[in-house]
Amino acid sequence: MAIRSRLSEIAVRLPGASAAKKIPAGPLGQLVDAPFNARTLYEAGVISFDHPSRIPKTLRELSRWGAGPAAGVVTGAIARGDEAALVDDAGSLSFSEMQTRSNALAHALADEGLGEGDGVAIMCRNHRGFLDATLAVAKLGAHALYLNTAFAAPQLAGVVESEEPAAIIYDEEFRELLSEALEEDAAEGMKRFVAWSDSDEEDAPAQAATGDVPDTAIEDLIASGNGADLTPPSEGARFVILTSGTTGTPKGAQRSAPASLAPLAAMFSRIPLKAEERTMIAAPLFHSWGMAHFQLGLSLRSTFILRRKFDPEETLRATAESGATALVVVPVMMQRILELDEETIRRYDLSGLRVTAASGSALPGELATKWMDTFGDNLYNLYGSTEVAWATIATPEDLRAAPGTAGLPPRGTVVKIVDQEGDGEVPEGETGRIFVGNEMAFEGYTGGGGKDEYQGLLSSGDVGHFDDAGRLFIDGRDDEMIVSGGENVFPREVEDLLADHDGVKEVAVIGVDDDEFGQRLKAFVVTGDGGDPSEDELKKYVKKNLAGYKVPREIEFLDELPRNATGKVLKRELV
Repeated sequence: MAIRSRLSEIAVRLPGASAAKKIPAGPLGQLVDAPFNARTLYEAGVISFDHPSRIPKTLRELSRWGAGPAAGVVTGAIARGDEAALVDDAGSLSFSEMQTRSNALAHALADEGLGEGDGVAIMCRNHRGFLDATLAVAKLGAHALYLNTAFAAPQLAGVVESEEPAAIIYDEEFRELLSEALEEDAAEGMKRFVAWSDSDEEDAPAQAATGDVPDTAIEDLIASGNGADLTPPSEGARFVILTSGTTGTPKGAQRSAPASLAPLAAMFSRIPLKAEERTMIAAPLFHSWGMAHFQLGLSLRSTFILRRKFDPEETLRATAESGATALVVVPVMMQRILELDEETIRRYDLSGLRVTAASGSALPGELATKWMDTFGDNLYNLYGSTEVAWATIATPEDLRAAPGTAGLPPRGTVVKIVDQEGDGEVPEGETGRIFVGNEMAFEGYTGGGGKDEYQGLLSSGDVGHFDDAGRLFIDGRDDEMIVSGGENVFPREVEDLLADHDGVKEVAVIGVDDDEFGQRLKAFVVTGDGGDPSEDELKKYVKKNLAGYKVPREIEFLDELPRNATGKVLKRELV
């Protein structure tokens, strides 16, 4: 109650407020209406009374900007102006510098004709240009469209054609890809700006994606721009993150900034991130997981540690030398780090690492256990999707007790397991379709349409079950279930089993047509250091542990599995 009283006392002292007024609706109002949220955010350090003189201005800016990234950098500059906000391959930037840079870029983009509601595509790796672009777009009230840096030309062309952005901000390394992907009619009128240049010649202009006219570098726009504060737009910015496209063409999933601070409290109640610490974000920022931690970090006034490209040893080095207390990864990055030799791993002191936050693809139980045995019990695994945001979070205690679990729903999130027909929930322990509801769910695909619904909850696209402790387990993709000889089979169960074999490094299992059984399983295996198992040996291993109809009829050995930039296996390329 002390926090509630203090916030209420501060709120009525805001300019234009009177003692008779209640805290206004919006993020601040919802914060005070929920003691759990207030307490959690206070304990995480989002709310701080260390500098009472700053509180009225901070609350005023939150009321003006809402709970999005623009508010994060504005309030960060108030609280930690001269302290480091970012350390990347180009050096460091303070909070005040990030604030001024994003103001200048927003003004410059406005001078270029961009404004509220305009789409701005961002195709950047993890560096300051990504942050500058995102913050400037948010301050303009434009819509950011995040492009996967692993796109091939046809995918890029398809997304640009469907989303029709008015401008694109990109790293120079993608110039030729843009030239290949964008036909003249598609590129006509689209403004182009370079966020990062690897040119050997200093100040050498990047050539345009089409034609010979050089594209403008955003560093030039920032240098010549007006760093004055902006007036918040009449409507908040939207952020469009593309689905992974593992089973088809990527689609744009749009969402606005959260309407309250409750989602922050929900996350911090399960993942103990703290304010004013250092966070190494190795996961791609264009992906929903990397973007989530960018926004979480802004609310915590964190110092971001970024590297443009992922390298296992460099990630360890940067985490250790920066003193980062949080490391944000996708599971395949964990796997690559653990493949380093023991001497290399021991070279870097990660004893200060309190949180390893993983998401983006399935986290095998064996990988989770090996990580914690190596780096300590600091692993938190979030299960969700681009559409539903998060569904469950597994803590180190969950992962030790039940390796492979996706964890428990955080406060404010509802998860139900529903039968295939959508008639109702299945009994505990039985597999069904996963439906999720929370404040961060997407608002629909930009091209129209949405996900299946059940009682107001959205389908995650997966099937799973709860154990007797209420922990969620993912059994596979809803659309991957096959019927083999009259039996329902989910490839995920076979994948998890084969992944536990000492001789298997990576595995993917899919369903293929079969004249006799209708469908059957086929496995694709990458062998590891634990031996060189034969096809017959692996089949016997599956048969020993699972029902006979779950044994893959065929096992193909590969040098590597096809993956996207976040580590998800592209099963469509295996079909």
